[in-house]
Amino acid sequence: YRDDRIEIIANDQGNRTTPSFVAFTDTERLIGDSAKNQVAMNPHNTVFDAKRLIGRKFADAEVQADMKHFPFKVIEKAGKPVVQVEFKGEEKTFTPEEISSMVLTKMRETAESYLGGTVNNAVVTVPAYFNDSQRQATKDAGLIAGLNVLRIINEPTAAAIAYGLDKKVEGERNVLIFDLGGGTFDVSLLTIEEGIFEVKSTAGDTHLGGEDFDNRLVNHFVNEFKRKHKKDLTTNPRALRRLRTACERAKRTLSSSAQTSLEIDSLFEGIDFYTSLTRA
Repeated sequence: YRDDRIEIIANDQGNRTTPSFVAFTDTERLIGDSAKNQVAMNPHNTVFDAKRLIGRKFADAEVQADMKHFPFKVIEKAGKPVVQVEFKGEEKTFTPEEISSMVLTKMRETAESYLGGTVNNAVVTVPAYFNDSQRQATKDAGLIAGLNVLRIINEPTAAAIAYGLDKKVEGERNVLIFDLGGGTFDVSLLTIEEGIFEVKSTAGDTHLGGEDFDNRLVNHFVNEFKRKHKKDLTTNPRALRRLRTACERAKRTLSSSAQTSLEIDSLFEGIDFYTSLTRA
């Protein structure tokens, strides 16, 4: 934040957003884009969605439901969920706070290289519906990353500030923040008065986001492949991951085009898969 406005810092790949992915390999630990890019080759040791686990108990219904969809292993330790991976040939476990701290450390390094100095203080954002336990665990992740977490603030409030709404409004105003993200969909109603924000209500779906659009597309094309070739893609994790990557790319293309094509060579048992996708 400088010159009275929010400035988004690009990462080392030139991207203004960094995926919250952490990957463990035989030789190194990868964070962000590099971790997400190798997920097809290393699904069991690439961790994402730590936010769905942080500050929760292992027995939580949500945690149990999410575990069914994670390619990585989640086990119980002292009543809490921890992820189990293989790193440099050894079995390791990490808490959701530790995984989140790795992403925050990466963010800190990105900021430091851009600003040319050390960054110690941070304000960390969380979904408006996070409870005290989830907020405290997020704060702990910041501490592990060596950050002095000044404040935990709600994501819709951060969005309102990023759009300068705290400066633009006169008197008391109601603002609706619509946030459709990669894995969650949140709608929040805020009141703003003299730069003070108050979250009046929140609604949404903690399991609706870009990934769900990808899932729908993947299922659609798995069925199409089955129909055309009488073969089941779901038996091959690598083929599924390649299909998912192609679906995600197609989805993005549809933001600016009315139609796109998917072309995947030798997707399954040497069979090439070519198909098309339209917006409607």
